[in-house]
Amino acid sequence: MVERFNGRISDVLSTRCYVSGEDLEQTLKRYAWLYNHHISQKALHHQSSIAAMKEWQVKCPELLTKRVVNHTGLDT
Repeated sequence: MVERFNGRISDVLSTRCYVSGEDLEQTLKRYAWLYNHHISQKALHHQSSIAAMKEWQVKCPELLTKRVVNHTGLDT
């Protein structure tokens, strides 16, 4: 799964030129959000990553120590 994700990131990065590090960072953040919220994963029974985590949190709350939230970024 990691290799596929990295390949998709590589494809995204090769489709355009970036004018700054901030531009690149925003593109990566947008792709991570899209990947986590909207791209269904076969290994997760065709759910997005966030949808699967929310389901797991309801079914087995002891598995997750933090609340599943709807934004990308570092957990604090």
